[in-house]
Amino acid sequence: MLKKVLNKPINKILIIRLSSLGDILLTTPIIRAVKEKYPSANIDFTVRNQYKDALIRNPNISNLIIYENGNAGQIKSDLKTAGYDLIIDLQNNIKSRKLIAGLKAEVRRFNKPSLKKILLVKFKINLLKNLVTIPERYASAAGVNIDGKSPELILHKGIKSNLEKGSNYIGFCPGSKHFTKRWPAEYFIDLGNKLVKKGSIVVLFGGRDDAELCQAIAEKIPGSINLQNDNALLQTASDMKECKLIVTNDSGLMHTASAVGIPIVAIFGSTVREFGFIPSGTQNLILENNSLSCRPCSHIGKAICPKKHFKCMNELTAGFVLGQIQKFQRGL
Repeated sequence: MLKKVLNKPINKILIIRLSSLGDILLTTPIIRAVKEKYPSANIDFTVRNQYKDALIRNPNISNLIIYENGNAGQIKSDLKTAGYDLIIDLQNNIKSRKLIAGLKAEVRRFNKPSLKKILLVKFKINLLKNLVTIPERYASAAGVNIDGKSPELILHKGIKSNLEKGSNYIGFCPGSKHFTKRWPAEYFIDLGNKLVKKGSIVVLFGGRDDAELCQAIAEKIPGSINLQNDNALLQTASDMKECKLIVTNDSGLMHTASAVGIPIVAIFGSTVREFGFIPSGTQNLILENNSLSCRPCSHIGKAICPKKHFKCMNELTAGFVLGQIQKFQRGL
């Protein structure tokens, strides 16, 4: 019976990744590779409503299935009648498993390196030294080979940038869901003022939760432009394309900048590159404080620094970051 299922032609494929923004964008190289491997297959993708813009214009997706709290039962029923030949579960949690339980299809799941993350966070035993990026891990789970290019975010031609072409814009993405992943606002202000003196125009990017933060920073950087918005992803991406460089925390907007091919300077605090969530397919520089024995203190970030000193971010001064930016830009 198993042999028959595995030898069945693959004409209809379901990919599942419900959240979050960065994770969704990092699935796009896999979607591309799956379509290349199965060019005649229809590919459906299940995603939470708030992240649909990351995929809504993706040419390799036949149908977006929007997951919302309360409609899981209807989705499960629809999936049963859809007749999928292959399901690629890149979420692999209770929600995704419930959605596809009982479906008669080959299932390939993303096995998260949870134990290795725990060993690194809790005991500082690093079994993740051989860096494997998230797209590479997804590809292994899906049984495909990726092309090494950046994540993909297709922009609508009708969305015009708020920025003029040709200016020396440097974008700041100061937000992140967790405090320990946010470089201090006063450091962004200091860096912004240093960049302005060198002829740059600072542009602030952020989502709904970053309104106060972006406004506070913009007010203290002369000539800055605050383009924080209400989670209008495609508008943000269109604006980012006019920037020479993006300075960002480890966040979904870091991956957005990667998806539109903009050089990135990423500042990592409580998280580390070994977790695999790094900029992909574009020129980038990751800045992190490797002198601390307490890093990483979490694989997703925390609300407060467990040690109360927050040295992972506080010791990465604006002067240091500026120097690294200048070296990085000379190499572009």
